[in-house]
Amino acid sequence: MDFAIPAHIAPTLERIDQLLADRVIPAEREVLERGWVASASVLDELRAAVKAAGLWGPQIPKELGGMGLGLVDHGLVSERLGRSPLGHYSFGAQAPDAGNLEVLHKWGSPAQKARWLEPLARGEIRSCFSMTEPENPGSNPVILSCAAVKDGDDYIIDGHKWFTSSADGAAFAIVMAVTDPAAAPHGRASMIIVPTDAPGFELVRNIPIMGDTGAGWASHAEIRYHSVRVPQSNRLGAEGAGFLIAQERLGPGRIHHCMRWIGICERVFGLMCERAATRKIDDEKTLASRQIIQSWVAEARAEIDAARLLVLRAAWTIEHQGFHAARDQVSIIKFFVSDVMMRLVDRAIQVHGALGITSDTILAHYYVHERGARIYDGPDEVHKMVVSRRILDRYGAKR
Repeated sequence: MDFAIPAHIAPTLERIDQLLADRVIPAEREVLERGWVASASVLDELRAAVKAAGLWGPQIPKELGGMGLGLVDHGLVSERLGRSPLGHYSFGAQAPDAGNLEVLHKWGSPAQKARWLEPLARGEIRSCFSMTEPENPGSNPVILSCAAVKDGDDYIIDGHKWFTSSADGAAFAIVMAVTDPAAAPHGRASMIIVPTDAPGFELVRNIPIMGDTGAGWASHAEIRYHSVRVPQSNRLGAEGAGFLIAQERLGPGRIHHCMRWIGICERVFGLMCERAATRKIDDEKTLASRQIIQSWVAEARAEIDAARLLVLRAAWTIEHQGFHAARDQVSIIKFFVSDVMMRLVDRAIQVHGALGITSDTILAHYYVHERGARIYDGPDEVHKMVVSRRILDRYGAKR
C-alpha cells in the first residue's frame, strides 16, 4: 500500500497551500470580525482569485466548471482547505452546497439542473438542506412531521425545521418532507426543491450558536413552511426516495467533513506547538519543558495521523467498492475524528491560557463552531452503537 501523496495531485495541493497562505488566511480576521454579509466583497475577491488560479470547485464535475476530483483527491484538498474557516467557501466546496450539488447532479431533471445546479456550481447562488426538526429526534431521522400533500400537479408543504444551515441568503432549500405516511419508514419521505422566495417560506431566525447568531452562509436557521406550494416537478428522484438519496449524500459528505476537521487539527496543532515552544514560564524555561505538554503533543500527532489514514481508507473504499462496503468505516471516522479535533482544540486553548479563550487566535472560533461536529450527521453515540452492533452480529450476538 502506497501512503505517498499521489503525484498527479501534489502540484495542486502546493498551489492551494500557497493561495491559502497568501490570500485566504490573511483575510480571516476581517471576515470573522465583520461577519460574512458585511465581508461579501472580500469573499468575492477570494473566490475570484481561486477561479483565476483554476482551483474552483474541487468536487464539482468538470462539465460544470469544477476540477472534477475523485473522493480521495478531494479529501486531500479538503484537508488543506480546512486549515481556514474561509477555505471551503473561497474554493466553492462548502457545505451544504457541495452535498446539494451532488444530489442535483445525480438526481435532478434537466430543468432542475438548468435552473438550480448550473448557477450553484458557478457560485452565483447558494442553497440549504432542510431536514432536522426541533420537535423530533435528529438521531432518528425517519421520524418527520413536515409533510408534502399533493394538490393537483403541486405539493403543499407544511412543517417546522431548524438547523437549516446557510438558509440566510440561500436561493433554494432541498426539503425532506413526508409524501406517503403509510409507507415503510424509509420510504415515507421525498426531497423537494423549494425556492426561498416562495410564498409561505419563513426564515424565523438565525439560531444563536453559543451566543453567535451568524449571518449569510455562516448561519443555522429555523424555518417554517406555511402551506408552501411548489410543483411536483420540483421533487428529486422518485417519490419516497428521500432517505435513499440522503444516504448517498451522507457518505461523501462525511469524508469532506472529516478531512476538513483534520485540516483544523493541523492548524490547531501548529498553534499549540508554537505556543508551547515560545511561552516562558520562568527566565529559562518554556511550556515545552513540561511533561504534560510533551504528552499532549505526542498524543495529538499520533491521533491526527491515525485519523487521516482512517478517512482516506474510507474514501478509497467508497471510490472503489461503493458506500455499502464502507458503512462501518464511515461511521467510525465520524465519531473518531470529531473527538480527536475537539480534544485537541480544548488542549490548545489550555496551552494558550487566557489568550486561548479570546478572539485574538482562531481557537475560540473553532471551540464554538466545531462543537456541533459530535452531533450533526448523526450523534457520535449513534454511530458507535451502529458499528458495534454490526461487529457483534458477526460473532452471533443476541440482542
